[in-house]
Amino acid sequence: MSPAGVVLYGPPASGKDTITAALTRADPRFVLLPKLKVGTGRAQGYEFVTAERLAELRAAGRVLAETHRYGNVYAVDRQTIEDLTAAGAVPVTHMGNLTDLRHLVGREPDGWLRVLLWVPREVTAQRSRDRGDVDTERRLAAWDETLADLETDVFHLRLHTDRISADAAAKEIMGAYDRLCTVGRPRQETHPR
Repeated sequence: MSPAGVVLYGPPASGKDTITAALTRADPRFVLLPKLKVGTGRAQGYEFVTAERLAELRAAGRVLAETHRYGNVYAVDRQTIEDLTAAGAVPVTHMGNLTDLRHLVGREPDGWLRVLLWVPREVTAQRSRDRGDVDTERRLAAWDETLADLETDVFHLRLHTDRISADAAAKEIMGAYDRLCTVGRPRQETHPR
């Protein structure tokens, strides 16, 4: 089986952007899957579209997952994934809720390496403040919602990003991705021990 890509899953400020950058530095095949975004705010990692364009893509069956959060709409476009994989890239997408994850991966075997990135609530708060977020309280509410996800078994790999460097995390993810490519499903792991 050839994996569709990597899902970095976790609450706000768990290190999704930082680890994606480390993955890309270590192996340029790993590239951020830009999400479609209807709204305002941060532009990096997003392709802004109008609500009308998103509706067209939804009607065409191209929207695999759609999230309404922070007053914006975020969506994953099937065509972008297909274009990246056809070019030999490994798409890396960021998720923060199980509903979207399940929409993206569908049924087993899904081909997505699913990595849970985790940090304590106080680390999320500090990282959010440090990066200048003006909506830290809303991000902490998202952390609270994500807490229940720790009990699921949908993740191949769990990394505590307050205990492991981004480069070490990238190495763990690349190893798990390689195992998924060769054997179809890596053993479930938690690092560091």
